[in-house]
Amino acid sequence: MKLYYSASSPFVRKVMVLLHETCQLDDVTLVDISVTPVAPSDALRAANPLSKVPALDRTDGPALYDSRVICAYLDDRAQAGLYRSGAERWDMMTLEATADGIMDAALSARYEVGLRPAELQWQDWLEGQWSKMAIGVGTLERLWMAHLAKPLNIGHIAVGCALGYLDLRHADRDWRASAPALADWYAGFSARPSMVATAPPQG
Repeated sequence: MKLYYSASSPFVRKVMVLLHETCQLDDVTLVDISVTPVAPSDALRAANPLSKVPALDRTDGPALYDSRVICAYLDDRAQAGLYRSGAERWDMMTLEATADGIMDAALSARYEVGLRPAELQWQDWLEGQWSKMAIGVGTLERLWMAHLAKPLNIGHIAVGCALGYLDLRHADRDWRASAPALADWYAGFSARPSMVATAPPQG
């Protein structure tokens, strides 16, 4: 298999953590792609018409894209049970969706600052994206700590990658100040070998 990736993407990191946790890393060739909404990649578009990472070329079917699709596929391939079954599955997927929403908002804010000229940046847009991040973090703190105390599943991986991206791109906002229990959980989770191995480059 071939994974189109960028080391700084939190969505790619989610796939990479799952590969580490399910011992499938050696089954994947990594293809480093630099892409933004204003600079798409023709090479990537062949695997994902939306020109977004991650995208996974596989030998047994068309390329897969969107981190949730790729993670579910790889989990099924390894029979790892990170999505579980029955009623608990929906909790895990909702937790994953919450974390993905935090990542979406964080990435949108990053693009606003990193790609748009300073004189055109929209402060209300940035604050709106931060509000989504803060509400998402608050929801994790208020409703999901008991779930995060359970054995590893896809929700844990997604939340860990979302919080890591907040540290990478929005450290000045200090998400920990309003989420002490989540901060304690993340301190332990971020020390997992899979998280250490996939830590994004700084800067």
